[in-house]
Amino acid sequence: MVSARRSLLVSFGERYTLLLIGVAGTMVIARMLPPAEIGIFSVGAVLVGLAQVLRDFGVGQYVVALKSLTPEQLRAALGVAVASAWTLAVLVALLSGVMADFYDQPRLRDVMRLLAINFLLVPFTALTLSYLRRQLRVSAIYTINTTHSIVQLVSTIWLAAQGYGCLSLAWGTVAAAVAALLVSLPLRPAELPWLPRLRGARAVLSFGFYATGGNIVDEAGVAAPDLIIGKLLDAEAVATFGKAQALLNLFSQAVTSAVSPVILPMFAGQARDGRDLRASYLLTVSCMTAVAWPFFALLGTLALPVVNFVYGEQWDAAAPLIRIMCCSSALYSMFIMARYLFIATGQVREQARLDTFTVMFRVLLLLPAALVGLQWVAMAVVGGALFRCWLTWRYLSRLAAIDARGLLRAVSRSAALTALTALAPAGALVMMQSGLAQLVVASVCAIPLWFAGVMVFQHPLAEELELVWRKVRRRDAV
Repeated sequence: MVSARRSLLVSFGERYTLLLIGVAGTMVIARMLPPAEIGIFSVGAVLVGLAQVLRDFGVGQYVVALKSLTPEQLRAALGVAVASAWTLAVLVALLSGVMADFYDQPRLRDVMRLLAINFLLVPFTALTLSYLRRQLRVSAIYTINTTHSIVQLVSTIWLAAQGYGCLSLAWGTVAAAVAALLVSLPLRPAELPWLPRLRGARAVLSFGFYATGGNIVDEAGVAAPDLIIGKLLDAEAVATFGKAQALLNLFSQAVTSAVSPVILPMFAGQARDGRDLRASYLLTVSCMTAVAWPFFALLGTLALPVVNFVYGEQWDAAAPLIRIMCCSSALYSMFIMARYLFIATGQVREQARLDTFTVMFRVLLLLPAALVGLQWVAMAVVGGALFRCWLTWRYLSRLAAIDARGLLRAVSRSAALTALTALAPAGALVMMQSGLAQLVVASVCAIPLWFAGVMVFQHPLAEELELVWRKVRRRDAV
């Protein structure tokens, strides 16, 4: 438990470092590049992102979740990763012209070809990161990922200042991949192989088929709004929707991405030991919603001031989209860790089915919505999220014996905590006229209200906060 707490703390440190770098970069780049330029890169990134899921082909999850790993299995995993990634690099480069013609954006061809270079480099770094994650060596992961983000930010800003437009974002991604590979070499565990092989790849492919199937379908659901908007509306609309989605995704970047590298190995270890995962999952839900719900309450209430502060006034159209999508994002935080529970317990086929059903439903809603406008697209996203929450709960009740009563009990104190914290943004909105003043007052008041609520309502997070406080006092005393 001590090791898990330490890993979580370092993982949160990594995520918040990356988040600060990312937000700083977003604030600068959103003011340096017009929406149309960012929209072109966004379409290319989404298209290549679909291939990125296939590029890994479940190798990362295979390395983390397998009970024991031999050198032969590691070489086979590297072989599958390299073969799939290099094949996809060629396919992305070949299809770049077709996609540029389809979206009527000539520079999309160059963006996709630059992003294809990453497929040649990433497999070696990705295997190292997966193995480090299996060992919970979060400090090494921190170093690699932070280097990647810093190099990407500096390169992109410099190239944007030189007038490269959307290509500055693509070149920044390539530079970051090279930097991450170079930094990972001295941190690479000695037992990891350098040479790939395909003997024994069948076991990796068998695991990866269902894991990747679910991931590619899930990624398609994430990518669907951008791809549909890009075709039926325009590049500027893609960028506007992307900015709204990026602010909603701050929770995922700050919390989910920090927790998941620890949660998956922890769930997998408990499953290998034959322990009941229900209590662990419900505790995770309680802690996630205690952070997610107040976050989305503040973001939804003060959407316009947040957009103005982060992106500037040219992105005001993103604010109504954020207000629409906030509630469904908050609700989905109850189920966001279900994927790792299913993977840890070997239910990758069920996860793939869940992803398939939810994405099909989401696309069916998005296609007619995009013909009307962005706000209808946002409402379609909400409808798809609600369906996913309902279906995930059905899978949880069947596969993990987690019923509605247990879920409601797990989030009841988070609901009370959110109601208390939401007084800050609501009061600031009523009392202040300036958007910046609303944001400052709401943030300053929400933090102490949140801490007070955790203690008053005796939320499960209170025990963790008290433990951290005791450690801080002990160090001060020394």
